[in-house]
Amino acid sequence: MQNYSFVFFLGCFLWLFNLQSQDSTSVTLNEDPKYLEDQFYAGLAYNVLLDKPRGVIQRNLSYGIQLGYIKDIPINRKRNFGFGLGIGYGTNSYYSNIIAENTQPNISYRLAVEADSLNRTKFETHAIEFPFELRWRTSNEVDYKFWRIYGGVKAAYIFSRKSKFISENTDNNLSFQNNDISQWQYGLTLNFGYNTWNVHLYYSLNPLLENGASLDNGVIEIQPLRIGVIFYIL
Repeated sequence: MQNYSFVFFLGCFLWLFNLQSQDSTSVTLNEDPKYLEDQFYAGLAYNVLLDKPRGVIQRNLSYGIQLGYIKDIPINRKRNFGFGLGIGYGTNSYYSNIIAENTQPNISYRLAVEADSLNRTKFETHAIEFPFELRWRTSNEVDYKFWRIYGGVKAAYIFSRKSKFISENTDNNLSFQNNDISQWQYGLTLNFGYNTWNVHLYYSLNPLLENGASLDNGVIEIQPLRIGVIFYIL
């Protein structure tokens, strides 16, 4: 799966470079040679759990929220091609039927059964994110409706890592810091669209859980895929 994803994103990058080379023969200076685009962003996404162990199902709405600032760095005279380097905040919740239990000194995992009276169970993260993008767009200093394709990578430092179990029986509710959740997460990103509405894709390159986290004697290698929308503001 990772190899196919890498080839897909690499193909997008090469296509962008090809577009830029085609434009280079007809470049003219803008009236405002220092204009910038898309430096504040906010997004909402649905988290798909890939490579789930046998018997694991998603429940409820696994969501992701992101917002932040990304510095626009044009590298050509038309200022429609360049880089973006930013910092932001992201929170993600992953709902499933996996119950995490803090059995000191380790954390154990099992699938919910009928006796658990499961309402919902999830992994929850809060992170400082560091996006890096290769950017191409059809903008200029006076046209604020344009096509954009931004591809890149994103690293995230997870400063809050929680597992939560909420039962229909309130006496059984659990919540604790789960250090099995990867503290550093990183993946490939692709944002594209026109004007206000833009599609956001994120594919994680490392598992959600580490430290040998296992379920039924098998390693849990769940990797998130986010599909959503992202909005940009000057």
